[in-house]
Amino acid sequence: MATTSPDVVKASPPQGALDRFFKITERGSTIGTEIRGGLVTFFTMSYIIVLNPIILGLVQDGTGQYLGGGDEPNLAMIAAATALVAGVLTILMGVVANFPLALAAGLGLNAVVAFSIAMLPDMTWADAMGIVVLEGLIILVLVLTGFREAVFKAVPAPLKTAISVGIGLFIAFLGLINAGFVRSAESTPLELGIGGSLSGWPVFVFVVGLVIAIVLMVRKVKGAILIAILSSTVLAVIVEAIAKVGPQNADGSNPSGWELNAPSIPDTFVSVPDFGLLGQFSLFGAFGKIGIVAVILLVFSILLADFFDTMGTMVAVGGEAGLLDEDGNPPKTKQILIVDSFAAVAGGAAGVSSNTSFVESSAGVGDGARTGLASVVTGIAFLLATFLAPLVDMVPSEAAAPALVVVGFLMVMQVTGIDWKNYEIAIPAFFTMIMMPFTYSITAGIGAGFIAFVIIKIAVGKIRQIHPLMWVASLLFLAYFTLTPIKEALGL
Repeated sequence: MATTSPDVVKASPPQGALDRFFKITERGSTIGTEIRGGLVTFFTMSYIIVLNPIILGLVQDGTGQYLGGGDEPNLAMIAAATALVAGVLTILMGVVANFPLALAAGLGLNAVVAFSIAMLPDMTWADAMGIVVLEGLIILVLVLTGFREAVFKAVPAPLKTAISVGIGLFIAFLGLINAGFVRSAESTPLELGIGGSLSGWPVFVFVVGLVIAIVLMVRKVKGAILIAILSSTVLAVIVEAIAKVGPQNADGSNPSGWELNAPSIPDTFVSVPDFGLLGQFSLFGAFGKIGIVAVILLVFSILLADFFDTMGTMVAVGGEAGLLDEDGNPPKTKQILIVDSFAAVAGGAAGVSSNTSFVESSAGVGDGARTGLASVVTGIAFLLATFLAPLVDMVPSEAAAPALVVVGFLMVMQVTGIDWKNYEIAIPAFFTMIMMPFTYSITAGIGAGFIAFVIIKIAVGKIRQIHPLMWVASLLFLAYFTLTPIKEALGL
């Protein structure tokens, strides 16, 4: 894997303290480019402010209470805490690790917390968040002892490339799904649009945004992705004002509506946030409710997803930015992992589920971001979002989705770095790449690749080429993939 990309070159001497601190000129970037890239990342992942409250806020815990307390959902409170934690941690990532990586409440992880933990009999939301904090503390210990970094560095470079390519396929797939361009169907797992046909104004907005992004990129226009997002948002607001499309409904009606929020000019651009959710967790409350063994299994399932998702994400983002060394390792790997591990603790302590690195950060990198300044900009935008939630709601997922598709293409270009004639690495790389979009899980893709790599090396008599930590990781993945029968065998 190349140590730098054509965009990352040593140019003129650094200009000012900000430039020197973030190594902006050294990495071939500019302050303007970093600001723009940070905003692109924010707009691409700002959906989490809307989506996290929906996943966590509409579920009652084992005692019949909603997150935040009471008999009614507290969506605004969850949204405020989601944006606050994401903002603080993303700024921390930028300052401590100088890496263009943003963090927020993890999708998938929040669903596990809501539907697999909080709903257990007698379990409270505070107990569920306590399990998240415990998982985060364990991850932090693994980082501080060097174990997490050692596992990451034990992964062969071609597999790291495959992880990056797989994530590219995954986020392109996410973009198509978020836009309604591809949907689940009754007769087939997936289909084009609705009934095999593209229909609805939201899909039209997505297609227009995608065309704008592609054309501007081909013409090498700076800020192509940000321009596409903003242009699509303006178009979406106009379309909604005229056509009155409305959002999709939970009962399946209005399938051609907006995925999450109907874009419109709000009555007010400022709202006072409620941070009352912060600190609502019970560190050891779950032990008395479901027992030690059940808590251990739940912590393990969250921990493994957290452990490897971030590894894949930072490889993907670092590869797109041209910041990886010849072994596929980004600069300040330990600092990146420390901040990410602390994010799991902070997310649970704030009552919004484990926070983790977002692969959507690659959208900002695709638009030129190369340093932690971009993360600082993204973090500031999240903090402002706690007050400007109505303004953030103007950006529908259909307007941000084109960025994911375009950046997915850019990341898949790294596939040429894999020796496809060498089956010993090509087959594990293949499984890594295809399993991510097919299972909707970065962790599953990494696990499939690791296990395939170990099996093949054993089969060809090259056991000595398997790093001891690859053995450990593969065995952990085997346990992870068979977690359900393990629970059933234990009567859980």
